[in-house]
Amino acid sequence: MHSSGPMSDLPSLKLQLVEVLRRRSVRWGDFTLASGQTSDLYVDARLTSLSPDGAPLIGRLLTETISADVVAIGGPVTGADPIVGATIVSAAAVGRSLFGFMVRKQAKAHGRGRVVEGMDNLAKGDRVVVVEDTVTTGGSLLRALAHVEEAGLVVDEVVVVVDREEGAAARIREAGYRFRALVGRSDLIESSP
Repeated sequence: MHSSGPMSDLPSLKLQLVEVLRRRSVRWGDFTLASGQTSDLYVDARLTSLSPDGAPLIGRLLTETISADVVAIGGPVTGADPIVGATIVSAAAVGRSLFGFMVRKQAKAHGRGRVVEGMDNLAKGDRVVVVEDTVTTGGSLLRALAHVEEAGLVVDEVVVVVDREEGAAARIREAGYRFRALVGRSDLIESSP
């Protein structure tokens, strides 16, 4: 693992991230999710990953915990994009070079027609981390993982900012991937007033 500071900072960084998520991204009520399921919890983690208080926390948590042999970080557009940017900047600040990539839902009909953008900076066999902002069942993330592997990259682990704890972790692990969430639904509930 790579570290730019004491690993003892990690619990503090996670608590700070939970607070930012609660303030910016979490809503309680009755919601229909992209998966079609209904839930009492809605999380728009982009409001945190696109903020000046959330992006640096996410970038540091990822920079300090992803394996040293990982050369790139990426995931599904648009949820992963700010996470990727924050992590590349955080890594560069401590002298680590990380590249980014983006996974489209489908190939563009123009240009080079790629599903995985950023491959010119990478080589087949490179170890990568695939990130996403929020997961529920993990279906769209599993589709993105298939595209990443088809592009010849090796997935070291899958990291999400928020796991809604509704099946994604189990599905992604069953598909053979290491899975980790920076924050889970239980963290958001335990922190609720």
